[in-house]
Amino acid sequence: MMEEGPYKYIRDGNGKVSRVIRIGTRKSQLARIQTDSVADKLKELYPDVHLEIVAMSTTGDKILDTALSKIGEKSLFTKELENALEKNEVDLVVHSLKDLPTTLPPGFTIGAVLKRENPHDAVVLHPKHAGKTLDTLPENSVIGTSSLRRAAQLKKRFPHLDFKDIRGNLNTRLKKLDDKDDFSAIILAAAGLRRMGWDDRISQILGPEDCMYAVGQGALAVEVRARDADILEMVSVLHDPDTVLRCIAERAFLKRLEGGCSVPVAVHTQVKDCQLYLTGAVYSLDGSESLKETMQTSIAAESEAVQKVDEQVQRVGVTAAKIPGDAQDRAEKLGADLADLLLGKGAKEILTVARQLNDAR
Repeated sequence: MMEEGPYKYIRDGNGKVSRVIRIGTRKSQLARIQTDSVADKLKELYPDVHLEIVAMSTTGDKILDTALSKIGEKSLFTKELENALEKNEVDLVVHSLKDLPTTLPPGFTIGAVLKRENPHDAVVLHPKHAGKTLDTLPENSVIGTSSLRRAAQLKKRFPHLDFKDIRGNLNTRLKKLDDKDDFSAIILAAAGLRRMGWDDRISQILGPEDCMYAVGQGALAVEVRARDADILEMVSVLHDPDTVLRCIAERAFLKRLEGGCSVPVAVHTQVKDCQLYLTGAVYSLDGSESLKETMQTSIAAESEAVQKVDEQVQRVGVTAAKIPGDAQDRAEKLGADLADLLLGKGAKEILTVARQLNDAR
């Protein structure tokens, strides 16, 4: 092993030198699976690069007895990983995009947003309720979710159910559901269950009419140092153009609303015939008040001659040099415009009350 500047190199038996790329990840099983999937893609594309995976615990993994929305820390699952990135202990970090705040600390950027897995939420039933749906569960059944966004939408849609906090990683939550009688069902992201290979536990996928998803849900993001041009270049091939544009619009919407973990904000996006559709909504904590609107924009590329993509430009934390800049600009504007539309109708008041009530809980 050789160190040269911030980089590590390794020499194999034949004297061939290759650069070591260190990938940081959380220690949970899902985080490891997600990181391995990105590492596998990079190995396929760059067979000569030597990849090393560095696992670490984050604050969010350590504080398990408090509802996420109460901890009040935007970078709950990301801070330790970013520290390692800053100190050159790792070269890139794989996150669930929905864990990354809409404004990243200076010096960091999202260098890749991978093709989105199913972004919807899923219902996982207690084995004794097999075959039921949220509609057919008995009156006052307790549903576990740690998300204000899910609870607000589902309380309104399924008033006969009772919603309670449940924390812990996927394994822990499923264990809490199966081993005790506290919960009739829990709500989890379909993407995580699928990546874990637990598709058979998905009893019901919630469509947008029941529950719209979180900003960035279902997409993986690769965070890098913004100044590392070669690493940025290397991971940029992982970008999925439609997912990038959808997530830029979603993140721009959330950023303009100043939403985060502690307020119920939900989205739904679609790319169809070169149009990007964004539906966004804000809710009171009990779901009784809500505002929801849809807007669209064209994301068809302008003529090649106009295509100037500034490598250094970040849009809501994302650097995507290989995707037409004007399409990214329009996606970002769509998110901000939709937020402004909701703010004009009173979204600020709904979110302020939600935040205050949540802080007081």
